[in-house]
Amino acid sequence: MQEFTVVIVGAGPSGLAISACLTQNSISHIIFEKEDCCASLWRKNAYDRLNLHLASEFCYLPLMPHPPSGPTYLSKDQFLQYIDKYVEHFNIKPHYCHMVVSAEYDEVSKKWSIETKNIREDKSEKYISNYLVIASGENSEGYIPNVSGLGNFEGEVVHSKYYKSGSKYESKKVLVVGCGNSGMEIAYDLHNWGANPSIVIRSPFHVMTRELMHQGMRMVNYLPVSVVDTIVTFLAKLKYGDLSKYGIYRPKDGPLHLKNITGKSAVIDVGTIEKIKEGAIKVVPSNITRIEKKKVVFKNNIEEEFDVIVFATGYRSVVNKWLKDYKYAFNDKGFPKNPFPRHWKGDHGLYCAGLARRGLFGVKVDAESIVEDINQNLNSNN
Repeated sequence: MQEFTVVIVGAGPSGLAISACLTQNSISHIIFEKEDCCASLWRKNAYDRLNLHLASEFCYLPLMPHPPSGPTYLSKDQFLQYIDKYVEHFNIKPHYCHMVVSAEYDEVSKKWSIETKNIREDKSEKYISNYLVIASGENSEGYIPNVSGLGNFEGEVVHSKYYKSGSKYESKKVLVVGCGNSGMEIAYDLHNWGANPSIVIRSPFHVMTRELMHQGMRMVNYLPVSVVDTIVTFLAKLKYGDLSKYGIYRPKDGPLHLKNITGKSAVIDVGTIEKIKEGAIKVVPSNITRIEKKKVVFKNNIEEEFDVIVFATGYRSVVNKWLKDYKYAFNDKGFPKNPFPRHWKGDHGLYCAGLARRGLFGVKVDAESIVEDINQNLNSNN
């Protein structure tokens, strides 16, 4: 049984950021990652055309900003190159293919007991730590809603986590369920590859260009969020006009305010809105009630046949399945129980990083806050 000051679960951007900060403070730690690489969601489960929607000045990890001469918006491959440089620079060595089976807090020893399964060697290993950081990400398990008849659908069903490109769907009728950034971008990608996409839009959302959002995020350094929201919403209306006739409605609250209180992002338009206006991407403003063979029946009694259904319906945290004492930091859904901005801190040395739905900028802030707190605790104990 090995002992470390800190055990980190997950070698995505959050886990790597925490490791770098711990190394800077000479704090012993170990990272467990169930996949065979770091940032596996980006490497294995991101669609081909993915680009970061936020400017690079908001998308870097602690201690290593992007050079000013670099691109304003990074592609997926450029971001992965940055991750690889980060790992090399800070000499981060995750234990790959190590799945955490259980973790629980021992009230007697005041330490965390962690059991992992070494997938490569098919053996169990046990570890002890003073602090446990959950950095396994909010996008760990794709969520598909329970739709009547879905199991008997005669076409293909895929979650957005496993969608790569629309190249295999040429001339096929594809229904995209979910109108967040992934759903809207996948619908656009499908159209570009010659598919016939429709998208289910049920809830209001803001539509912004990435330049508008960039300016908005800069302006909040100097102006109240309410003022910035008024400005960017007005400019978005000038850009896109009234979208309600296409089944798209704006929320009453502004985009930055909504991001702050709910974590829900505005949709950064990559060209989808123009295709919706042209009729090239069809909007279905209703829930699905049931599926019969290849026919999808909606609540407004519209029926249509599809070859493929892509569910861009988000993710669920699975941390509660193995973290026995999750109550110290998480709610029953596996997300932080403490409100922002203290969401990252639990009790008995339990922390969570990258679970505030604030993207890479939130990852950086979480990592710095967690390591500062651990460092203060260690110094006060000494």
